[in-house]
Amino acid sequence: MSVKTAPPRRTRPSMLVAAIVVGVVAVHVLAWRDTEFSPAALVQGWRGMADFLSEALPPDFTWDKVLRPSIEAALVTLYIGLLGTTFSIPFALVLAFLGSRATTSNTAIYQAARSILSFLRSVPDVVFALIFVTAVGLGPFAGVLALVFHNTGVMGKLWAEAMEETDLGPRDALRINGASGVQVAANAVLPTVLPQFVGLLLYRFDVNVRSSLVLGLVGAGGIGFLINQSIKLFRFDQMVTHILVVLVLVVAVDQLSAVIRRRIGA
Repeated sequence: MSVKTAPPRRTRPSMLVAAIVVGVVAVHVLAWRDTEFSPAALVQGWRGMADFLSEALPPDFTWDKVLRPSIEAALVTLYIGLLGTTFSIPFALVLAFLGSRATTSNTAIYQAARSILSFLRSVPDVVFALIFVTAVGLGPFAGVLALVFHNTGVMGKLWAEAMEETDLGPRDALRINGASGVQVAANAVLPTVLPQFVGLLLYRFDVNVRSSLVLGLVGAGGIGFLINQSIKLFRFDQMVTHILVVLVLVVAVDQLSAVIRRRIGA
């Protein structure tokens, strides 16, 4: 004879879960109110959007006045992202080694390196750009410096965490045999995480190229400066041309990074 089993009882959500749900809903209600989020206002503003599109389309592809300067400025944007990524590598690498438990046993050094990485990462690259614009003036150099400082914090943290996830066996074996911290890092940790390091570096290069566009809006050069200028002059047809050039640049960088990452992972 088959024994009938009682259906499982449905457990009621705990008071903690209910409180979390209520808190999340309350925060969203406050955010909706304080940000003045209004879909109705967006619908009512259709006439302004129509006027904008009528002025922006078709794009202005005049070679001498618009397209050629746009392409040249896009290359400057690419160079800002490239140098901002490349020049941050030695600083990020040193701070990553000092801020990783896998390579640093001294607690004071570890905490100091982590604090520096947190500070550099917490300050937005736009803020760094505004600081360096006041120091070195308008232009791409300020953008490069801003990306170097911010990217050092981000990439150093990513690399430090990648090293902490490595196998501890080879590292501990070298330490038992009297190897120094530099020898452990160079012979046990770095060879293991090198492919991951390169993948993270390519990812940051992709991000930095996009960030350098925003930096141009605050005077750090590149095509972002042309976009800002065209908006101030109400030349939205030129703005669309610049945006299309940016789109081509971002897609090209993204595809190139994807190809390199696939080859590394193969």
